[in-house]
Amino acid sequence: MNNQNKNQQEEELSLKLFIVLTRALESIKRRVEEDIKCLGLNPTEFAVLELIYNKGDQPIQKIGQKVLIASSSITYVVDKLEKKNLLKRRPCPKDRRITYATITTAGTELMNDVFPKHKSAIQEICAGLENNEKKLMIQQLKKLGYYAQGL
Repeated sequence: MNNQNKNQQEEELSLKLFIVLTRALESIKRRVEEDIKCLGLNPTEFAVLELIYNKGDQPIQKIGQKVLIASSSITYVVDKLEKKNLLKRRPCPKDRRITYATITTAGTELMNDVFPKHKSAIQEICAGLENNEKKLMIQQLKKLGYYAQGL
């Protein structure tokens, strides 16, 4: 096989991988979003609430990069969660430029109720793979992601 054919095969295989990966992610996201909508939250609100529920108080300015949403949207999302009494803002005592998002008692109660159901839904969605396949896929996707970041 000459180099031109080999390169063409690599390009076609890479394109197929991209398409399959994109379609799989879209299918998974659609199922997860259906699950979250039943909770009366949108996926972004749930992601912010889940972050703070699992990781504790977060500086509002840092939430966007942790849940992969635009920093311009964070204030809006925190406002909505605050109006629903699920989060509150707390100024940093050491630096007045920093404000933390803190989960409220109502937010904790909601997450205590829904997070186990959410984890079960994710488990059901991923049940098409065995544990060793999941571990291998995690490893390979991390490798691919790190490589893409370095380009």
